[in-house]
Amino acid sequence: MKKMTVLIAALFALAAPLASFAAMDHSEHEHGSGAHDMKHDGHMGNVAHEEVVDGVKATFTVQTMADAMKGMGMEMPKGVKETHHISVSFKDAKTGKALTEGEVKVKVQNPDKSDQSKDLMGMQGHFGADFDLSKKGKYGVMCKFQLKDGKVRSAKFWYTVK
Repeated sequence: MKKMTVLIAALFALAAPLASFAAMDHSEHEHGSGAHDMKHDGHMGNVAHEEVVDGVKATFTVQTMADAMKGMGMEMPKGVKETHHISVSFKDAKTGKALTEGEVKVKVQNPDKSDQSKDLMGMQGHFGADFDLSKKGKYGVMCKFQLKDGKVRSAKFWYTVK
């Protein structure tokens, strides 16, 4: 129970600063290299996949938990088996307006064909959860989401851990 409390506290500590930082306009900033690259569209981490599904632009990012915690001057809590944070943000493809209400589920197929599924939590402008991507290889990421309009949509992509 204590480990779960630490994990949840770490997750919230990670989500709030990243979400507020991502919400800022960084279009005039220089962009360096490393785990904390900001893309010009305001996403933290590695933009792993983007696609438009039935009028909704879905942008998926993948960031290692260690890099995220290190960037905040924190150490990874002991006993945490999840290695990566997967997040997705949604925008109306025509207006660019953020779509922040709905239910999102992600299933990750591991390189050994086993899988892990999680409901993504709403986190100030995006949905996210932590996954164990500790093995090198190709991961299949499948996402089903139902936003405020009630329409069920899905997106999928491959992500490789080297």
